[in-house]
Amino acid sequence: MSTIAANRRELQKAELRAELVAAAHALVREEGYEGLTIRKLATRVGYAPMSVYSYFADKQEILMALAENAFIDLARRMRQNRPRDPLEAVRAALVEYAEFGLGNPNEYRTVFMTEKQKPPVEETFAEMERGNPAFQVITERVEACITAGKLKGDARAIATSLWTVAHGAISLLITFPFYPFGDPKAYVLRIGDLALAGLAATEVTPLTDEPGNC
Repeated sequence: MSTIAANRRELQKAELRAELVAAAHALVREEGYEGLTIRKLATRVGYAPMSVYSYFADKQEILMALAENAFIDLARRMRQNRPRDPLEAVRAALVEYAEFGLGNPNEYRTVFMTEKQKPPVEETFAEMERGNPAFQVITERVEACITAGKLKGDARAIATSLWTVAHGAISLLITFPFYPFGDPKAYVLRIGDLALAGLAATEVTPLTDEPGNC
């Protein structure tokens, strides 16, 4: 096979994979996690189920692809909103995270609230972090706060703590919609501000000396 033909084939595979991921996002938005099946995905794009299996071995692999795609979209939104003040830049990232989660509850449930049954194959923790550009944005902004003297300690530990708080708030808002939280986005920011105040009052130590898995 010539180089041109090989490149064309790779481009076609990438385009079909992107089409499958886009169709999976649409299914999740419309029907939730339960609506995402290989058969429904194949029907949606007009291919035989076996064609889908050549790109994704199972539902878990589709879920990982959705997560990767969601992180890219979320990171793009975060980078478009960056105030000069480093703490305000962190808050702005939390706002974008909240708007993404609250605006796409089915997708958020599927990507962020579904247990991952197996880790990505042959990926180190550093590689997995690089595959989550949204988390990189938060970490970069935390590092800017540390440089400015507004936060102290380990940047990844601080970023993970903020992610934990934001995720917890959004998860509660999605799963307990009738609880009187007040304005949803304001609630996420309020909890985020409490977390930032607590983090600013202490030097945050690393979470662990050992590499981990997402």
